[in-house]
Amino acid sequence: MPAFQLIEAVKDLAVQYVQDADGAFDERAQGGPAVTHSADLPVRTALVEPLTPQQLIPRLDLQLPQGEGGGRAAMLALVQRVLQLSVNTWDQGFLDKLYASTTPVGVAAELLLAVLNTNLHVFQVSPALTLIEKTTAREFARLYGFTGPRAGGVTVAGGSASNFTSVIIARNALFPDTKIHGNGAGRRFALFTSAHGHYSVEKAAQAAGLGSGAVWTVPVDAAGRMLPSQLESRIAAATAAGMTPLYVNATAGTTVMGSYDPFEAISKICKTHRLWMHIDGSWGGPAIFSAAHRHKMDGSHLADSLTVNPHKMMNVPVTCSFLLGPDLRIFHKANTLPADYLFHAPPDDKKTGVDDSEAAVTAQSGDWTPDGDEGDDDYEEVWDLADLTLQCGRRGDSLKLALAWVYEGAAGFERQTDHAFAMAALLTDILASKPAIFSLVSTNPPPCLQVCFYYADATTGAPSQPNANGTVNTRRTREAVRQLTRRGFMIDYAPGDHGSFFRVVLNWQTRPGTVHGLVRALEAVRKELE
Repeated sequence: MPAFQLIEAVKDLAVQYVQDADGAFDERAQGGPAVTHSADLPVRTALVEPLTPQQLIPRLDLQLPQGEGGGRAAMLALVQRVLQLSVNTWDQGFLDKLYASTTPVGVAAELLLAVLNTNLHVFQVSPALTLIEKTTAREFARLYGFTGPRAGGVTVAGGSASNFTSVIIARNALFPDTKIHGNGAGRRFALFTSAHGHYSVEKAAQAAGLGSGAVWTVPVDAAGRMLPSQLESRIAAATAAGMTPLYVNATAGTTVMGSYDPFEAISKICKTHRLWMHIDGSWGGPAIFSAAHRHKMDGSHLADSLTVNPHKMMNVPVTCSFLLGPDLRIFHKANTLPADYLFHAPPDDKKTGVDDSEAAVTAQSGDWTPDGDEGDDDYEEVWDLADLTLQCGRRGDSLKLALAWVYEGAAGFERQTDHAFAMAALLTDILASKPAIFSLVSTNPPPCLQVCFYYADATTGAPSQPNANGTVNTRRTREAVRQLTRRGFMIDYAPGDHGSFFRVVLNWQTRPGTVHGLVRALEAVRKELE
């Protein structure tokens, strides 16, 4: 069978999948299926058929033949079951996580990458995609104020991997001997992140051999932003405990509340103590495209590295994560290793950092400074991108952002960003206008695209049934989330002072009708729970 015929068959199934989601919009705008009681709700909507793992196993019926395969029919049957049993992120009701559906441009990018099947480890086998990654990363970095001649970045396999890579770069840049000798020499490094920071910093500490005990959490203010004064105190406490402060992780768009840390104040502290400043902008970083919201990223140019994930707020296909910085020479020195069977440098190559002997590494000590004076300028462009990262096998994820950028332009990204923030503000306004039903946890408007709230007590306007440990509210919130899924809305919840609260994540493609429909569904579910 010609290959294109199989591709066409899968395409037909995928198109129907997207059309099913589009056709469900009117139902979402009305708050879900028209029913008189939750027991009348259908088991499945276009969004999902909620199943337990035990229910899913026989329905998926994945059989991996040990002899001859089942060919086209067996493969297409499995594709159809996968589509039927998956969460349809194209559905307007998917408001659960820090990502949503992709776009037709994203699908085209994934198809092109699959056809090329290229590894972006060395230029020789990926010339066009290497140039696309370097150009896209350089332009992306420029938006955050990284405008020097060596500014740019690389794609990494997700935000957690980007943050981990930044920790390794920080350690190897500030303490070059660790590249060979590890975390020895009597040092115990300390990393700092806000109490609302992502758990990937702790994971990075474990993976880097520092241990989760190396991570010091910094208290936040009422809006969820890191308190600089508390950062100073934590650095002093770590030093007094005999540790070596190394790295500060500031956050642009925290996971739960969407808060942006005060980057300029944090940078001053980092420079004073000679610490690496990283910004985890995995979620909130794309606010940089909006004239109305980019002020939230003020001070980003002061960072030594920055993570941003277009696969989150920008609807680029998962995964697409960039690690950006003002000087790729530092990335290279921190990560390069001799691998002559892969990196075929010409005889006259003068790239620094290729010699990974102890003498060469020791000679690099002191090159990095917190003021951006990176020392010598004998740096040549690195075209074998695996020599800048911890990965060897690398997918061309930058193509996903590049094609979207070519299609939409920065102006299109700005309109979409502004629209998403407007949808978050709309939902917050509606909830605030119903104090007998909802009690906001988020500020109005919220700092990012998450809107957090409780069901409210009709008399006091406080979170409903507050108690010592929040068990009543937690149980009610979780049951409401389950009932909402049966109505075609998938939202999340998080722990709070009065038990778990609702957490809704808006996105670029959310429509006003969806926002109003969600509120209708929330009101209906509350009545059912009462």
